[in-house]
Amino acid sequence: MKRLEEKLGYTFQDRGLLDNALTHSSCANESRGKLQSNERLEFLGDSILGMVVAEHLYRNHPDLPEGELTRTRAALVCEESLVEVARDLGLGDYLKLGKGEETGGGRTRPSIRADAVEAVLAAVYLDGGIGSARKIIQKYILSREIEGLNAS
Repeated sequence: MKRLEEKLGYTFQDRGLLDNALTHSSCANESRGKLQSNERLEFLGDSILGMVVAEHLYRNHPDLPEGELTRTRAALVCEESLVEVARDLGLGDYLKLGKGEETGGGRTRPSIRADAVEAVLAAVYLDGGIGSARKIIQKYILSREIEGLNAS
């Protein structure tokens, strides 16, 4: 986990938040109530990611109309983009999966990896606030902005 924190550029005060962010529902279900899945964190992380990206685009591109802003945001926060972030972080190595998901290739499943990125962003937000989450979003997602603008 220390290596993941180094890649994130963030050290958790509450390591339990990071553990929760990496716990897939298949693992939580097999734990018989001992572990909570990352689904609630994923829900929060999706909103945090969308808000930070939207604010950045709004502030930095006053010339772009709403439709272009929407397309650019969508390109930056889509599953494919989040899978690239997960790959850069090596997030698949840290996921806690149930036995079936593990044997079925869950570590490389795009939806699971993208969801884990959102959950980790929420964990960072809850642990260190919006500024800490924003730094990670800037480093791993907004750095791809040129690609997003070219895709729109």
